[in-house]
Amino acid sequence: MSTPIQIKLAIDSDLVAINDIYNHYVLHSTCTYQEELESIGSRRKWFADHDPAHPVTVAVVEDRVVGWGSLSRYHPRSAYRNTVEDSIYIDQQMHRRGIGSAILADLIARASASGHHTMIGGADAEQLASLALHARFGFEKIAHLREVGFKFGRWLDVIYMQLML
Repeated sequence: MSTPIQIKLAIDSDLVAINDIYNHYVLHSTCTYQEELESIGSRRKWFADHDPAHPVTVAVVEDRVVGWGSLSRYHPRSAYRNTVEDSIYIDQQMHRRGIGSAILADLIARASASGHHTMIGGADAEQLASLALHARFGFEKIAHLREVGFKFGRWLDVIYMQLML
């Protein structure tokens, strides 16, 4: 991509763009198994649940949010506190421009800096670009869960990948 990609911490004014990007995938993809559109109120609560050790970031190109990423708690029980799960969503018109790589590289650096021990990435088994992106950054396949989701009238598999930090 010739125009530089800026990765920055998300702020409240980014939430509409974050939500718009995400809701495209709710309606049109198995990138998320959510089936109902995310409301902006729910998005605001989700954002408030993140903290410096579990950030939400945005990719900005020419002053426009073109993607976002987050680190979330993997599990609410305290013993899992050093494990995070990443999420990455790119504007559907901006694929294959290095935005996902820029976001994931930034999330890995932030996870390491926050003292996390490992990152987990989960993706629908048909989301080959997401699986390949994680593999390029050293994530290894650790699980293949068969037919655990049901969307668009069919059963879906999830693959989990892990990176030790």
